[in-house]
Amino acid sequence: MVDKEAPPMEGHGEMKMEKGGDHEAEDTGHEGHEHSHAEHHRMMMEDFKKRFIVSVILTVPILALSPLIQRFLGFELTFPGDHYVLFGLSAVVYFYGGWPFLKGMVDELKKKLPGMMTLIALAITVAFFYSAAVTFGVPGKTFYWELATLIDIMLIGHYIEMRSVLGASRALEELIKLMPTEAHLVTPEVIKDVPVSELKKGDIVLVKPGEKIPSDGTIVEGETSVNEAMLTGESKPVYKKPGDGVIGGSINLEGAIKVRIEKTGKDTYLMQVVELVRQAQETRSKTQDLANRAAFYLTVIAITAGTITLGTWLYLGKPFVFALERMVTVMVITCPHALGLAVPLVVSVSTSISAKKGILIRNREAFERAKDVQVVVFDKTGTLTEGKFEVTDIIALDELGEEEILKYAATLESQSNHPIAQGIVEKAEELGFGTYEVSESKVLPGKGVQGVINGKEVLVVSPGFLKEKGLWGEDERVNKVLEQGKTVVFLVLDGKLVGAIALADKIRPESREAVEKLHEMGIKAYMLTGDNAKVAKWVAEELRLDGFFAEVLPHQKSEKVKELQEQGYTVAMVGDGINDAPALIQADVGIAIGAGTDVAIESADIILVKNDPRDVITGIHLAKATYRKMVQNLAWATGYNTFAIPLAAGVMYSYGILLSPALGALLMSMSTVIVAINARFLKV
Repeated sequence: MVDKEAPPMEGHGEMKMEKGGDHEAEDTGHEGHEHSHAEHHRMMMEDFKKRFIVSVILTVPILALSPLIQRFLGFELTFPGDHYVLFGLSAVVYFYGGWPFLKGMVDELKKKLPGMMTLIALAITVAFFYSAAVTFGVPGKTFYWELATLIDIMLIGHYIEMRSVLGASRALEELIKLMPTEAHLVTPEVIKDVPVSELKKGDIVLVKPGEKIPSDGTIVEGETSVNEAMLTGESKPVYKKPGDGVIGGSINLEGAIKVRIEKTGKDTYLMQVVELVRQAQETRSKTQDLANRAAFYLTVIAITAGTITLGTWLYLGKPFVFALERMVTVMVITCPHALGLAVPLVVSVSTSISAKKGILIRNREAFERAKDVQVVVFDKTGTLTEGKFEVTDIIALDELGEEEILKYAATLESQSNHPIAQGIVEKAEELGFGTYEVSESKVLPGKGVQGVINGKEVLVVSPGFLKEKGLWGEDERVNKVLEQGKTVVFLVLDGKLVGAIALADKIRPESREAVEKLHEMGIKAYMLTGDNAKVAKWVAEELRLDGFFAEVLPHQKSEKVKELQEQGYTVAMVGDGINDAPALIQADVGIAIGAGTDVAIESADIILVKNDPRDVITGIHLAKATYRKMVQNLAWATGYNTFAIPLAAGVMYSYGILLSPALGALLMSMSTVIVAINARFLKV
């Protein structure tokens, strides 16, 4: 993204600060986001909490009135009609506490997808109505205390699970909170406070030190350092001056600045991030589809196993009440709730982690493929390199030393805005070299620049100019840098060639580390560039790449990616997301680097906010860690049933081991909580 220089503001003079008294902290254009799926989820969570509290309060007298509990604790509490009171309290717990499960069963059966809610509802319904029949005259044993404690445990289990899910989604809320609600709008007469929702493109706002920038824009007056850490993950403050773009929600640290608003509402960078995170969290994963199918089959298995358990114990001559208790326990303990949460929780947590690290997942399936990447292909300019010239070599061709060569060249080039000139000046500043005074400087179009320094005629010119004037002389060191594809300019003092300066597209320091880490992971690193082969070869050698494709036109880039895929590699393509679009789409995983506000998200699967190739490694590590967590959760959520179902059915009965329905519910809930906790431990 290129920010154009904005004209300085004029004619504002002294301005008064005016508080917009009639402007409340109104909605900032995010209401659709705030009252969303997360809000609904929170309401459901609170409903489970309320039902749990009421049910637990009623469970206390139910336990006190239950004969089995009285015998166990060694006390007696009886009065006329106590069994009807027990029935009444249990009925409230069943209908009020069990309502979410009863309603859930109806919803699942309507969709013809019986699942966890169906199992729970069947278990509590069988227990309640059989107990009610016993209360009103049918011979048998009541299950009231088991029913009540089962519902209590299921409610608290669901509450904990939903709280975990909500916690994983809080990154969205934190992002939305970054946006301020008011802005200081600059008008010809005054500066007044207005709600951010009223800002329009082209408005000028004042941002004081310590305040948040209200929306995306361009600085038109003042300079400062901006903290963009919460948005980009970049911890170091970023220096900003007139003409530089700023992101809404970032914090102005130092000087007061005036910003021209460029984007508002949903178009701002922050809200694009929020939307990408939301989409990623709601995107179905292939692993989730597998989990859903498993949950369906597990439900069928549970109902089948429960029925077989009931029939087997009746066949073996056990009382109906005993057989019924075994069936209820089997159905409860087999409940695939943990399985249903195994993948969504991991997806939610990984999406939140990635967003905090400046990695935005747009395509969940592609993100899952990232774990299998064997080759990463990088675009060169702007990805592995910074896209600007850097001095790499200073060659003395006469008695003048390297420092003097650079000082003379930088003095003359300081008058120019040419990228080569800027690279030379920056090198002199970096090394702390001073400059001389220059007079009579002028540009030689297409050839260089000329001036008078210290009474000497000074030229900084191209090789073509030297050859034209007959000043060219063969030098092995100059030939070497030319063979590397570097740009070389020459310093001439009073008609004598005294030195040469070689420049190249500056390689990002992070690129070396990124390539090294990829190699440590056993992943190959390639480069794709439209630049000439000499330049590409030099960059490839500097970074120790495994290979490169040079002089490739934009439309040919996808063909090169395809060539690697045809060799059997799983390929990730990393580019700027615009001219690399065909290659990003062709790759197994398309990664746009340096997202900014105008990233071409339509062609990328994963978007990196920062211009840092190392984030590619972070993304791959996160994909691998996410997949491991999914597999762990799926293994636990299904695996524990292999011993839980037989135990619940009563296979250890002859050894005196028998699970009650409440204990079965506790084990089931524990398995769900273990899955939730395991997902929360996901980290990179």
